[in-house]
Amino acid sequence: MTNNETQQKAFDHSTHQEFVDYYAKQSLTDASVQRMRGIYDCVNRNLQQRGITQKLNVADIGCGVGVMSMMWAQDGHAVYGLDVNEALVDIAKQRVQHEKLNVEFSLGTATSLPWDDASMDVCIAPELLEHVEAWELCLSEFGRILKPSGVLYISTANKLCPKQQEFNLPFYSWYPSALKRHFENLARTTRPDIAGYAKYPAVNWFSYYQLRKEFSKMGMDSFDRFDIMDVDKKPAYQKLIINLIKHNPILRWLGHVATPGLSMLAIKKA
Repeated sequence: MTNNETQQKAFDHSTHQEFVDYYAKQSLTDASVQRMRGIYDCVNRNLQQRGITQKLNVADIGCGVGVMSMMWAQDGHAVYGLDVNEALVDIAKQRVQHEKLNVEFSLGTATSLPWDDASMDVCIAPELLEHVEAWELCLSEFGRILKPSGVLYISTANKLCPKQQEFNLPFYSWYPSALKRHFENLARTTRPDIAGYAKYPAVNWFSYYQLRKEFSKMGMDSFDRFDIMDVDKKPAYQKLIINLIKHNPILRWLGHVATPGLSMLAIKKA
């Protein structure tokens, strides 16, 4: 067996066909595209605020069917997408070929990225960290591939908020660990429907404060959703509320409790 064949065998992460079909269809809905557009706009806005306007090397980790990758490629950036799911990567390749966009897709794992040290200006990992048991290795790899002053965007499962979308179970993020393990096993075996037929259901739950501590160890500055959101077009009363949250640690914590999902930027120090 050749090295390439060995690698392909190692990355043979099959999924339920129901999940592939569902994911491919959902990726084209207005809600899904707008969610990806929101991430794209958020990262771009924060890059522009730091005076970064040139064309960039962008890593889209957990790229799925390539919606996010295509947005960056349409703006002229050099884009590198990676996903563990071969069926989704194949769909992504077909879509960029149809749109005549230049994106380099790879089949692989976030715990061992195929790119050189300090080779990326932007690293995007939406809704990935919760699905990888060795999440610390993911963070280490994200930091490794980023250039100094490089920007990392993460969205993941928020353990502070009782509302979540990973499992079709009420208040799941507040379940004790042993009970979570029970439902994870069910999702992998007899009840895949409770986790949307995902082959790799969520196994990790995070708080912003937990990840901020990890990124600090890595020499990265962190910014939560309240720091990075666009307030320019919001009504005056919302601007006031957000400003109060930013300046009051207790209100900020309550804001995280009330917000499904966790999103943040981390910037590698120069």
